[in-house]
Amino acid sequence: MKNNLLKTSTLAAFLFAVLTSFVGSAKTGSSVFEINPVENLFLGKNIEKVWTITYSGKEKPLTIALQKIGKNLAYVVRSEFFEVIYSSDQEGFGVKQVSRANRTVNNRITSSILSKDELNRQRILTTNPVSEEYALGLIASYIPDLLNDGYEHLIY
Repeated sequence: MKNNLLKTSTLAAFLFAVLTSFVGSAKTGSSVFEINPVENLFLGKNIEKVWTITYSGKEKPLTIALQKIGKNLAYVVRSEFFEVIYSSDQEGFGVKQVSRANRTVNNRITSSILSKDELNRQRILTTNPVSEEYALGLIASYIPDLLNDGYEHLIY
């Protein structure tokens, strides 16, 4: 009897683990992305580096500009239709909306494309310090989840 209970519990735990792993990646669609540095640009005063991210080889890249804001580094992610900032502060590394003074995309467009719930969930992705490479990987992995349903075509 104990043996059957143990087998059933193990099987249930295994099925739960498998199902939750599929649910976690269902919205993202394709998780294949490529990050490329952009060279030979005049970056301006406070922009240190620039990259593009493309998903599944599509021609709809996102641009990430690394800016120094005070003592912190901010990764400004922009497309033609939305923009956000991933940065570190005393609470950790996560997403924020672009301040009114620094917006280049109409806020109404950005607001309709980005999920408010997901913006709140991604407010803190990690409380640990992040390297540049790790930050870029986090951004590329989490950006697709920020888009409301029906707007995935903007990056895929």
